[in-house]
Amino acid sequence: MYAILDIETTGGQYNEEGITEIAIYKFDGHEIVDQFISLVNPEIPIQPFVVKLTGINNAMLQSAPKFFEVAKRIIEITEGCIVVAHNAVFDYRILRTEFRRLGYTFEAQTLCTVELAKVLMPEQESHSLGKLVRSLGIPMADRHRASGDAMATVKLFKMLLDKDLEKVIVKGLIQTEVVKGLAPKLLDIVDNLPSRTGVYYIHREDGQIIYIGKSRNIKKRVNQHFTGTTSKCKKIQREVFTVTFEETGSELIALLKESEEIKVNQPVYNRSQRKTVFPWGLYAQENADGYLQLLVKKIDPRQNELASFASFLEAKNFLFKTTTDYALCQKINGLWEGSGACFAHSVAACDGACLGEIGTEVYNLRVEEFIDKTRFGNKTLVLLDRGRNVNERSAILIEDGVYKGYAFYDLNYQIHNLDILHKILVPMADNRDTRSIIQNHIRKSKHVKIVTL
Repeated sequence: MYAILDIETTGGQYNEEGITEIAIYKFDGHEIVDQFISLVNPEIPIQPFVVKLTGINNAMLQSAPKFFEVAKRIIEITEGCIVVAHNAVFDYRILRTEFRRLGYTFEAQTLCTVELAKVLMPEQESHSLGKLVRSLGIPMADRHRASGDAMATVKLFKMLLDKDLEKVIVKGLIQTEVVKGLAPKLLDIVDNLPSRTGVYYIHREDGQIIYIGKSRNIKKRVNQHFTGTTSKCKKIQREVFTVTFEETGSELIALLKESEEIKVNQPVYNRSQRKTVFPWGLYAQENADGYLQLLVKKIDPRQNELASFASFLEAKNFLFKTTTDYALCQKINGLWEGSGACFAHSVAACDGACLGEIGTEVYNLRVEEFIDKTRFGNKTLVLLDRGRNVNERSAILIEDGVYKGYAFYDLNYQIHNLDILHKILVPMADNRDTRSIIQNHIRKSKHVKIVTL
């Protein structure tokens, strides 16, 4: 659990400042579960430049509660949480100073979104809150007021969690939970999971990820691990300390995140998924008569396949469908053995390439049409899909034929050029698996909208 906060002060000499406003959002990594926002009477004058910056003046604070009147609520909402702030050193120091004046020692683990952004968003020209939120398209109201700045920090922190592929932030949170001595039971873990689409991470007590999976129903899938009787399920049941998750809304992003993060984190019980999981490929080559033929073969790293598949049967079925859809010849594509015409010719579904009755130029044009639609080539595409809630959409970027990553964006934030998309993108690796996942999903899904740039 995180307590994401922002504090406005009177300004003045170091350690003599007073709090004028505080906003705290309790955040579970996915949504806000509690909040506290209040003006505070600092009992000292506000510096004129601060009045001009924040709009908070001395008259506004005369009837506001003094710090000792809100101190208990601050302790309650931050208890057991990691304190997160943009420039956390400042906010944490101010909070500790105010509590020290009351004779109380306030202590908490902290995370600074400035430092996290420098690591996870090094391409940004500035890591100040105002410039970051403008660059990333994060909607912001009440700049330099505690509630507006704290809410912007919440949204920034959600982006940073997305970009943290090694899960350093989440592992740190789990280690904090261990120190507190919490050890949830399997039923408690399942109860706290959503029945929605996303990626889940099974952790042992030291925070290490031992298994990564994706599902359209996270709660149901994790429950299957916890009730399964296979040797892998039993090992997971013995070692699990907690399960974290990330909702994606989009099944395609869940598939891509699962593939990428297994390779990055190398979970011990994902051993079979660390390497490529699409061993069969579809290739195009010219036969002795000059016809372009489509053939299913084992993946050859030296050749670029048109598409790849998890099984030979899946590849064969796809080739049958493609042969029918593009009026190609079963015999040329290796789907019909024997002399003479193929079966499709006997039912008028093949126009005689197997008998040489149609020229190679006409026939090969149909094959090339299929190749052009199947291959990314040098195209720049954006795949638009569902987001994590009704106010959000997701985007997957393929630039010059290379998969670049994904992003979530607010419906009010228009993805109309590559510069904007690059700023909010979670970068991911382009490899045979990711290309296969995207191609397979495009073939099967009715939800993905493809925009060519």
